[in-house]
Amino acid sequence: MESVDRNTQKRSAVPVEIKEEGVIVDIKRDIITIEGIPNCVFGELLEFESGDKGIVIEFDQEKVIALLVGSGINTKTGDKAFSKGGMLKVPVGDELLGRVVTSLVQPVDGKDPIETAALAPVFRDAPPIMSRVPVNEPLKTGLKILDTMIPIGKGQRELIIGDRQTGKTTIAFDTILNQKGKDVICIYCWVGGSFTTMVKLIETLAAKDAMGYTIVVAAPASASSTEQYLAPYTASAIGEYFMDRHKDVLVVFDNLTKHAWIYRQISLLLNRSPGREAYPGDIFYIHSQLMERAGRLDPKIGGSMTFLPIIDTLQGDVTGYIQTNLISMTDGQIYTSASLFNEGFKPAVDVGLSVSRIGSKVQTPVLKEMSAKLRLEYAQYKNLEKLTKLRAKISDEIVAKINRGKTLTQLLIQRANSPISEREEILIFYAFDRGVLEKLDEQSIDIYQTKILSYVEEHNPGLLKTLESGDKLTDEIKNALDNEIMEFLKANNMVTTEKM
Repeated sequence: MESVDRNTQKRSAVPVEIKEEGVIVDIKRDIITIEGIPNCVFGELLEFESGDKGIVIEFDQEKVIALLVGSGINTKTGDKAFSKGGMLKVPVGDELLGRVVTSLVQPVDGKDPIETAALAPVFRDAPPIMSRVPVNEPLKTGLKILDTMIPIGKGQRELIIGDRQTGKTTIAFDTILNQKGKDVICIYCWVGGSFTTMVKLIETLAAKDAMGYTIVVAAPASASSTEQYLAPYTASAIGEYFMDRHKDVLVVFDNLTKHAWIYRQISLLLNRSPGREAYPGDIFYIHSQLMERAGRLDPKIGGSMTFLPIIDTLQGDVTGYIQTNLISMTDGQIYTSASLFNEGFKPAVDVGLSVSRIGSKVQTPVLKEMSAKLRLEYAQYKNLEKLTKLRAKISDEIVAKINRGKTLTQLLIQRANSPISEREEILIFYAFDRGVLEKLDEQSIDIYQTKILSYVEEHNPGLLKTLESGDKLTDEIKNALDNEIMEFLKANNMVTTEKM
């Protein structure tokens, strides 16, 4: 009797794996049709006899349709397909920092294999509203035109939209570079672009010493349609890992136009009914479920995740289907203009068409004070500039406003890959607010912008520490700023007067 019990115990100790089985009946590019597997859910992971994997994207009572994950060169009709009841998960962890990975988090940078202890689902519900808090902390981009006029907050979704070759990627890229030393994890998701351009961007990140806090999820045009489709969701899953551990995360999607094209291609191969511009009916859901994963969590629960999705327009038309979809599901947009870009105004941000729905709530008190009138002054200057083309004679008052507007325009121009600190922005726009810079020529203004920070660092480092706090300027601080600015101008032979 005892021996029977022992045998029973031994048999029960053997692990039992329960899995459903089906057969591949059709393969059309990355689309695999399977008969069998009666119980499945969207996003479920399948394993094929060849060792390749797939994810369930559609099913009915008779068949299951899956997207092939990987090359699939060994997968053929007649092979068996197995379901283990699990969802698609990818490795996540600190080990990913500084690495370039695929949509399945496989390294493609030629370095050692990635070994992480944690897995995260690629498709996950957005955080519930009760676990979120208002966005009120700034994400500093280092770009003068954005930090002053279109501020971005941690947890915000800010769309970057414009024609091709107008500097959209550069804006997002500079924002990543500016996070150095600010304890922000950056994830750059490259979807559908050229492999050569992607390599150049990664080389720039490495040259600027930014890879230490950055992860690149690469799905270039040479990758399979499945990898390109999954890339934004994988980037979000990696970001959520860090957000859940009380980190601030910045995710750039470059770009979602090509992601929409890939999903349209997959849907047409699935024989789904095409709608407007041949996109399927669920294209809005595909992007909205992605955008909802951003946000700022209660500090007791986690950190924040900021999204900067990039999308293309055609000849400046923002009324396209995908464009209006993303405008409606984000918290503002940065619109880049081809005409401004061709004029040499870079970053080519059209302030009139750009907006941040968070607004000045996320600005520090000192920068909020500096930039309160900038947007209005810039808009007035643009209107007056048009007026001068129609009228031969203009008043001295209008001439003064135009000169001030030209100075502001020069201040907003910024070289690529050269973000600046907030204290430098304060030194520049405080001088503009005091009416000092419009009295100088263009060369002197450029000298002021490039050298004022190092001058104050040398002569009054305590003032810079005060500016770093972000508190509102007191009369004492204003007097100190006036003194340092005037001394700098005199030292560089820009003025001869003693007072501003």
